[in-house]
Amino acid sequence: MLQRRGFLRLAAGAATLPMLLGAARAQAYPARPVRIIVGQAAGSSSDIHARLIGQWLSEHLGQQVLVEVRPGAGGNIGTEAVVRAAPDGYTLLLVNAQNAINTSLYDDLTYNFIRDIAPIASIDRSPLVMEVNPSVPAKTVPEFIAYAKANPGTINMASAGNGGPQHVAGELFMMMTGVNMVHVPYRGSTPGLADLLGGQVQVMFDVVASSLPHIRAGKLRALAVTTTSRIDVLPDSPTLNEFVPGYEASAWVGLGAPKGTSAEIIATLNREVNAALADPTVKARLADMGGTVLSGSPADFAQFIAEETEKWRKVVKFSGAKPN
Repeated sequence: MLQRRGFLRLAAGAATLPMLLGAARAQAYPARPVRIIVGQAAGSSSDIHARLIGQWLSEHLGQQVLVEVRPGAGGNIGTEAVVRAAPDGYTLLLVNAQNAINTSLYDDLTYNFIRDIAPIASIDRSPLVMEVNPSVPAKTVPEFIAYAKANPGTINMASAGNGGPQHVAGELFMMMTGVNMVHVPYRGSTPGLADLLGGQVQVMFDVVASSLPHIRAGKLRALAVTTTSRIDVLPDSPTLNEFVPGYEASAWVGLGAPKGTSAEIIATLNREVNAALADPTVKARLADMGGTVLSGSPADFAQFIAEETEKWRKVVKFSGAKPN
């Protein structure tokens, strides 16, 4: 009888051992510095977001969180580095709208983004602003649509590159309104914005942060923002969906990890990111960049990514967009 009781105690202990080990692993994480890889250029919005969240994680997880910029191929170089990394929580990806677009933009990706990157947490979404050179006679979105339809193929639309968020936002506008504009891709937002200011191109769907000073100075005219809610930094600018029902486009960011990363680690990171998004200082920094907090669970972020991927698949197919 005593032997049987001893055996049962041993069996019970063995059964709980994996759970105890899992808890110990979660409690120990992180035991060394963590990297967040950014697939866009240094100083980009993605880079700024990564450093903001990385600083919070460093302060609250007790380990340094380093931001590593690996630009190139529309963010695919950085993404692939994370896909190939060990799923141990020490290599993370700053996920953004480009990842959802690239799924259908590139025919030769060596990974499947939805399958190979585990969503951790969404961070925020930021509108683009539909803006025109003041030489364009239209002062409202309906006036612009009428002007574009009266002058098909003569309006030049700048973007930061083929298949980027700015490009597909403009293509979505054309798809939903039936207007015909000429897409002029640049290597980055800055040269496109310079030509918009100079009048070589007439319209651009640009990030708010880079265009705001020119709008306030009267050098560009904002027609609308591309999210479904107006924003504080452009309070007089309507949303595009007020005139084009159902229109929505935004630049958004979040955090991901290689598939196979433990649920405990993902939960730890999700909890800390959401805590950062609830912090008044962090929220203010995001608002200064035109962003709106987009908190939630890993499952919420996964659903959001799936919806964005499907939306932009349709736009890429409509436009025939190809990577630079």
